[in-house]
Order: sequence, then structure tokens, then C-alpha cells
Amino acid sequence: MIRLMLAGALLFGSFDLAGAQTTLRVGDQKGNARAVMEAAGQLNDVPYKIEWKEFPAAAPLLEALSAGAIETGLVGDAPFTFAAASGVPVKAIAAIRQTGESLAILVPENSPIKSFDDLRGKKIATGRGSIGHQLILAALEKNGWSATDVQITFLAPSDAKIAYTQGSVDAWSTWEPYISQEQVLFKSRRIITSEGLTPGLSFQVARPEAIRDKRAELTDFVRRLTAARVWSINNVNSYAETWGKLMNIPAAVPLNWLSRAKMRIAPIDDSVITDEQATIDLYFRWGLIKQKLDAVDIVDRSFSGGIAKAGL
Repeated sequence: MIRLMLAGALLFGSFDLAGAQTTLRVGDQKGNARAVMEAAGQLNDVPYKIEWKEFPAAAPLLEALSAGAIETGLVGDAPFTFAAASGVPVKAIAAIRQTGESLAILVPENSPIKSFDDLRGKKIATGRGSIGHQLILAALEKNGWSATDVQITFLAPSDAKIAYTQGSVDAWSTWEPYISQEQVLFKSRRIITSEGLTPGLSFQVARPEAIRDKRAELTDFVRRLTAARVWSINNVNSYAETWGKLMNIPAAVPLNWLSRAKMRIAPIDDSVITDEQATIDLYFRWGLIKQKLDAVDIVDRSFSGGIAKAGL
């Protein structure tokens, strides 16, 4: 009996022992995952080391993942699609659902632009292959416009902010928390959101090598992130406060963002695959990717069981 108890203890403790010797290198955008996990207490007693790396947008995060500098990270469906089509070794292991208000085209407070129709011929800043780019293309398609009906200026978020502030562009197609920063701190206006235009989907992605070699760590990380997102829906103020301190930004900004985003982690299921295929098809139609991918080939469903349990 003692031997059985000892064997069970050794088996139970095997993850802790192995985890103490491993590091999971995680890419984050503007403190998104780290802040919610910290606020929810999900970073307590992690049985492995998390090495966080901060990125301003998905494109540099995916570049780091491609180079092996990180093993997992959070990105939007559009840049994920762009990266996968470019040959980046990446798989989606969990989905993040949120409202369409987390993606929008902004104009300055005093701009004469009141609707998307007023953008004909105007300059819009966004990142190439980003969810901001995705929103522009989806809006053009819905309105029956061509690619030449607007002038898209491809800029990283920091450069887009400068161009937008200086008036070098007329509008900025961007995502949170940049939207709330502009709304709360500078009174910018949203003239269109992604509601009814794009799936509002993001992914926790990982390198295939990490899925193979660090499955226990990735499974635990995704479980903790799922639980943290469940907690955050009913604890927006605490989450906003933690995020504001982490990013050194007034709490009113994340409060504006998080109160309407309603983010939750979802397993990779048929609905997620359908939505991702819609993004692939959009980018293929507009020539952003040269080969039409099959969404099934760039996702990994094997983490879905743990997500479903943690999300209860």
C-alpha cells in the first residue's frame, strides 16, 4: 500500500518536477494575456517558468515565433492567416471570441468624415495583413467598392499613431487597446466597427515543436488563460486596474475596452474552423495570400477538452 501511495505521489509530482526544469516562452500584445492571468491569480504556483515577451502587434510576434524566439502567443485571425500562408510554422491551439467592437476604423474628433462612405479616396492607416487590414477589405467588399476606392497606408501601430495624429492619414483601422486609447484620451470617433463584417476571432498559437515537446506546459497555460478569461467577465474593474498598471496607462482606457469586449477562450471546434476559413477566403479573394489554405490544416483540436473544462 505504501509503495502504491509513493508511486502515485511520484506520478502526480512528475509534471512539477519536469516543469521546474522547463520554460515556456510566451508572446503577448500590450499585456493582454499576462494582465488577465495576473489579475485572476492564475500566475500563482505555475509549475514551470513563463518567459513573457511583449509585442506591439501580431506581425512582430509572429516573426519572433517563426524565428523560434517564442513558442506561443496571441494573434488575430487575419495575421495568423497571413503568417500561415507565408510558411510560418504555426498552429492555432485555442480561439478567443470577442465582440466586434474590439476592431474599428477611427477618425479624429473634428474630422468631417461621418461614415464609411465618406472614406472614398481617403487615406487609411493600418498594418499589412492585420485585422485592421481585414476590416477595410471586408467593408470594401460589403459596399461593392474596389481596392482603389481608398488609399491604404501600411504602417506599424506606433507609426500609424504618428501619421494619424499629424493628419498624414485621414483614418486609422486598428484594434484594442489602441481604439480605447484614442477614444478615451483623444476623443477619436469610431465610424465603423467589425460587427457583422469579420468573425471577431483571435487565436492562441504555438510552434509545432512546442505542441510536441511542451504539451503539458501549453495545456496548463491554456487552461489557466481560459479560467482567467471566465473570471474577467465578472471582474472587469480588477482586470482593468491590473492592465493599466502593467502598461502604465490610465485605467479608464482598459475599462472602456474590456467592458464591451467580453473576451472568452473557445475550443477549436467546427464553428471556429468555419470562421477561420472565411478569413482565408477573404484574403485569397483580395490577393493577400496566393494559395487557398484549408483551415483544418492550420489548427490543432487536441487542446479543446481542457479548454471546455476550464471554461465551465
